[in-house]
Amino acid sequence: MNHNPEPLGIPLWVPALDQLKKALTERALKAELDHHLAGDESGNRRNGYGQKTVLTEGGSVGLSIPRDRTGTFDPALIGKYQRRFPGFDEKIVSMYARGMSTRESTGSSTGGAT
Repeated sequence: MNHNPEPLGIPLWVPALDQLKKALTERALKAELDHHLAGDESGNRRNGYGQKTVLTEGGSVGLSIPRDRTGTFDPALIGKYQRRFPGFDEKIVSMYARGMSTRESTGSSTGGAT
């Protein structure tokens, strides 16, 4: 009987790392929308989330992309029509290194739509 805790040879930490990358990316996208809406005097505000799957070097990542009511928000991190995200891991590690903690990123990803 094989009691290998790593099925298919995938290390146990890989899913946790994928969740961290997803949470950090979604946190950065929310911050981009906050910045976009901060200077808007027209009453534009949040309007839920759209789902997007981007392809990275490590596979596909499903993301919740925040939207605004007028549709003028175009994220800089991942553009509106961008499906490939080269350098994904490097950008996420860079965001983490600049001080975005694990608690901040995972706390915001469980909050739901506003």
